[in-house]
Amino acid sequence: MELKANAALILIDQQKGIHHQRLGPRNNPQAEERIADLLAHWRSTGRPVIHVQHLSRSPDSVFWPQQPGVEFQERCLPLPGESVVQKHVPDAFCSTGLEASLREAGIDQLIIVGVATHNSVESTARTAGNLGFATWVVEDACFTFDKADFFGKAHSAQEVHAMSLGNLQDEYATVISTAKILQVD
Repeated sequence: MELKANAALILIDQQKGIHHQRLGPRNNPQAEERIADLLAHWRSTGRPVIHVQHLSRSPDSVFWPQQPGVEFQERCLPLPGESVVQKHVPDAFCSTGLEASLREAGIDQLIIVGVATHNSVESTARTAGNLGFATWVVEDACFTFDKADFFGKAHSAQEVHAMSLGNLQDEYATVISTAKILQVD
């Protein structure tokens, strides 16, 4: 397992709205600390950082444009030279030009962190894997929320997180911890 010199760190939806109480209980309370650890490491090694910002099409969304929830969290503000990809659906590749910019830069390894594990993280990681990118999802640098399944059975955020990571592991991505990434570098 090797971390390439140009591996891109992709931060999904690190926006102020993700902390809105109406989203409900979440898991992985240390996720933001792990994201910060990885972001600091990426910046110190000069690797590419890509910030993904969700601009919702739904007026009742925490990511509706022109309101504070859509803004990046202070700890994840893009620095000069870091890319920002704006999306309107969960998948960061859908109608954004992300794939073309990665290919043009010769980047074929993606490290994905952010929120929500079962939504934007999973859909972006699935597409990345399907497109042939070496995709790593950092399990302790992602989180999600309680969710009911199709049949109405409630599941805790940790159960939803675990199932989503299980969906990705070995088929679309390598699921890994922050500590493991920092060890292999």
